[in-house]
Amino acid sequence: MKKDFLSILDLNEKEILDILELSSVIKKSPRKYSSSLSQKTLVMFFEKPSTRTRLSFEIAMTQLGGHAIDFSKDSHFLATGEDLFDTAKVISRYADFFMARVYSHKTLKQFAEYCDIPVLNGLSDLEHPFQALADLMTIKEIKGLKNVKVAYVGDGYNVCNSLMLICAMLGVNISIGCPKRYEPKVELLSNQLKKYVELTENPKEAVKDADVVYTDTWISMGLESEKEKRIKIFMPYQVNSALLEYANKDVVFMHCLPAHKDMEVTKEVIEGQQSVVFQQAENRLHVQKAVLITLGKKIS
Repeated sequence: MKKDFLSILDLNEKEILDILELSSVIKKSPRKYSSSLSQKTLVMFFEKPSTRTRLSFEIAMTQLGGHAIDFSKDSHFLATGEDLFDTAKVISRYADFFMARVYSHKTLKQFAEYCDIPVLNGLSDLEHPFQALADLMTIKEIKGLKNVKVAYVGDGYNVCNSLMLICAMLGVNISIGCPKRYEPKVELLSNQLKKYVELTENPKEAVKDADVVYTDTWISMGLESEKEKRIKIFMPYQVNSALLEYANKDVVFMHCLPAHKDMEVTKEVIEGQQSVVFQQAENRLHVQKAVLITLGKKIS
């Protein structure tokens, strides 16, 4: 594994599978790893508000015997105008890991260039790699990873980019239904990986015979000014009971949360028996522990 984890592409297939396996072991026997990161510190920087990312990282560090520190909204270096290079070097002298949730992926790359410690992507405008690891862990638990079709419907933004990449790297077929100009960044895929990805503008075609149907918010943080426009564009892509009729009978529904109920997904679906969103959310904790432990072995 590389020093930094900014993208699913920072891992190879074996490393992804190893992390998923370790995540499962940690989930079954968490106390076995209660001192794995003893005396280690994670600094967390948030440009965007966070619930699951902050809680899961902070709790992960605590349960692994370490400590997490959160930069509050108004006290971090950007608010005071401090130079990013200087901040990165100072954090590297204090902490063992740095996790950032940012608006621009370029900010993450700058941190990775300047920091001497591992830099982790807690979400950027390009990717959400920890979410993708949790997604595949959940799919593996419920469906396995062989002969599975994943369908993603809606906005092909950061979550979709990472999900597309990790599915293709593990040989899992993914069909993505998005309106024009809202597709994921297929240029991230190598020619070898493109065979696992299908793009369509038709949501019914995307979910046809799917084992997993996934969606995300249509209005990501920073895009609030486009709300009315996006609702009109994406409403045909709402995941509802009628759309799920085109999927397999035992289809499961996934969402990375937070969800806007009765927008990208109906309340009936996300709160129904097919929904596994809370299992999916829990698995963020386990995959993050697995990545932190893996990186921690390199710096111990």
